[in-house]
Amino acid sequence: MRKTSLILLLVPVVLSCTAQTPPSTTPQQVHANLNQLMQGVVYEAANVLFSAQTEDPGALERPPVKDPAMATDPLVSVFGEWKAIENSALALSESANLLLLPGRFCENGKAVPIADPTWSKFVGELRDAGVKAYAAAKAKDRDKMIELSEDINNACVDCHRKWRPRTAENRCK
Repeated sequence: MRKTSLILLLVPVVLSCTAQTPPSTTPQQVHANLNQLMQGVVYEAANVLFSAQTEDPGALERPPVKDPAMATDPLVSVFGEWKAIENSALALSESANLLLLPGRFCENGKAVPIADPTWSKFVGELRDAGVKAYAAAKAKDRDKMIELSEDINNACVDCHRKWRPRTAENRCK
């Protein structure tokens, strides 16, 4: 009787272990061209980080809003002030992953040069700047944020100098 009870208890456990299916791996998909990604993620995140140069994120005077959850300015939203700086730093670092996804195209229809070592270097600089900015934001270190603004700017400028000259026919080549 004991043996039967033990078997009856163990059967569901064994079956539940073998019945589990491995997690499916959904292929990564690209929905935005490079310009859309830059405008929608990178540019916005960088501008929030740059704002710490002129205003202390912890001492912002918020305009009266009916519902901070609906604010379009991240600095005065529910996740505003230093939390907005932290989140934007993380968005900047995570955007590096998006910039390296295969299948993304430039606005002119040319493939993003993800195989070019220089592209990888500049994307790495952007990621590193975001990671450092996150650490500074967590510490609420405005002086460090001001200092890191140059790193963020340089990461952008280095890449733009090579792949985004001011003439449309040369962009993203």
